[in-house]
Amino acid sequence: MRISKLLMPTLREDPADAEVISHKLLVRAGLIQKTAVGIYNYLPFGYRVIRKVENIIRAEMNRAGAQEVLLPAVVPAELWRESGRWAKYGKELLRFKDRKEAEYCLGPTHEEVITALARAFVHSYKQLPLNLYQIQTKFRDELRPRFGLMRGREFIMKDAYSFHATQESLDAEYQNMRETYCRIFAACGLQYKVVQADSGNIGGSVSQEFMVLAENGEDALLACPQCAYSANVEAAQSRPDTPVAVPVKEKMQEVSTPDKKTIEEVSAFLKTPPENLLKTLVYYYKINERENYVVVLLRGCDQLNEVKLKNYLQADLVLPAEDSAVLKITGVEPGFCGPVALPDVRIVADELIKTISSGVTGANKKDTHLLNVVPGRDFALKETADLRLARSGEKCPHCGAPLQAIRGIEVGHIFKLGTKYSEAMQAMYLDQNGTAKPFIMGCYGIGVGRTAAAAVEQHFDANGIVWPPALAPYHCVVIPANAQESAQLAAAEKIYQELLAAGVEVLLDDREERIGVKLKDMELIGISSRVVVGKALAEGKVEFRLRSATDNELLPLADAVQIILARLQA
Repeated sequence: MRISKLLMPTLREDPADAEVISHKLLVRAGLIQKTAVGIYNYLPFGYRVIRKVENIIRAEMNRAGAQEVLLPAVVPAELWRESGRWAKYGKELLRFKDRKEAEYCLGPTHEEVITALARAFVHSYKQLPLNLYQIQTKFRDELRPRFGLMRGREFIMKDAYSFHATQESLDAEYQNMRETYCRIFAACGLQYKVVQADSGNIGGSVSQEFMVLAENGEDALLACPQCAYSANVEAAQSRPDTPVAVPVKEKMQEVSTPDKKTIEEVSAFLKTPPENLLKTLVYYYKINERENYVVVLLRGCDQLNEVKLKNYLQADLVLPAEDSAVLKITGVEPGFCGPVALPDVRIVADELIKTISSGVTGANKKDTHLLNVVPGRDFALKETADLRLARSGEKCPHCGAPLQAIRGIEVGHIFKLGTKYSEAMQAMYLDQNGTAKPFIMGCYGIGVGRTAAAAVEQHFDANGIVWPPALAPYHCVVIPANAQESAQLAAAEKIYQELLAAGVEVLLDDREERIGVKLKDMELIGISSRVVVGKALAEGKVEFRLRSATDNELLPLADAVQIILARLQA
């Protein structure tokens, strides 16, 4: 391809709204262009990268035995009502009506559509297992789209769905997809980690995320340096140090704590460590449109993991209660609440509350706290669960080594769905005995654009993008230093044509621009290598450099093509 014919709108300055490296460089290099917030055009170079990611995915999914389909982007509301998600999914689901007032949505994910498809055509256990996938545009109306392709509203996704007759079959396919994903991200040239994760709105019992490691990653992870354990902080567990037991006093005692509301203020005022305080939070939650409130207890040194709370309650939504609700439930404003002598309200405590032998908590009276509070004696501990946010430095739940905090970018997620969708939508098959049973399902997603953006986050330098070879838009560019010099242009043309004939994805920079401009553009875009035909041609040589290298290499013109081919294959 001749660059003079290409749409290649490179920029010298970072876009004003870009915060992370991938967003800045993808826009500056002319690979993407914003159409609206969270919605982007893929320009020629950018779309070549996207297609390369897709082709790697497609090759590995086919190798794994999955079959490619293409489902509609517009989904009728009836299918989402069957699964129960129409009322639960939230404002991220873009809903609209057609001219006949029928309701639809733009699919953010396709569990309902694929389950209806299996319901229509898969009737016997003899047709199972079955894995169907697609690569398609999705839409989620994100509240805060940001970071370019990393958190967009419209995005390209590979989503696969498997159907099984037994749990053992699902387990085998889940492992098959895990190994397939590992091959995909390795082929993309990415450093990644597989971590335990929360299943979120998709649902299911087990899920894992594939995280590309990057300093600007939007996800916080905890990983063990000694064993294989790693998890998103939303799902991470840990083993904190066992607290030193405090002797139990005979009875509770009220103490005045004027204007001391926060854990830090109460701890300092009473000279009591935060781990000996009982933090009392009131949360609103909703299940199937039913609204409820729950009191949540944690140690003062811990933070609530709202995802764990939501999962424990099996709620569709959890939010901190408004101050007015806290006042109504506890009789006091936030800061002086506690679990002792509360009216009839559900209380869920983090399991580490049981380690407090003589604690401090709010007295449900303004400017007052209680000393010598014993969980189980002074208030009932009917429900306990792991609700706290695990922290760096705490012990690995498996081997006890200190956990380390790292950042990552989620590029893939695999789930064991079970029968969540098949039961709701009455998607059945007949087993060996002729009995109708719901499909056992799995689902497996990869963000195509996110994978490209994650590659940039890992592979860049001061001059621009340094693509892994498998994702580079082109592998070589031939640049005549002065397009007005006929000898340089002729030599460049010859090298270009020979590389083209050898199957190399090659560009010819035939623009009438200064050599410095040409070099900067190619480094910014991340073309894998360059050949400069310049002053050295008088000595029968050309300059060659890999994008990842720092020095030029002089090649004899007569052997240049063969040497370049060897360098690109190395």
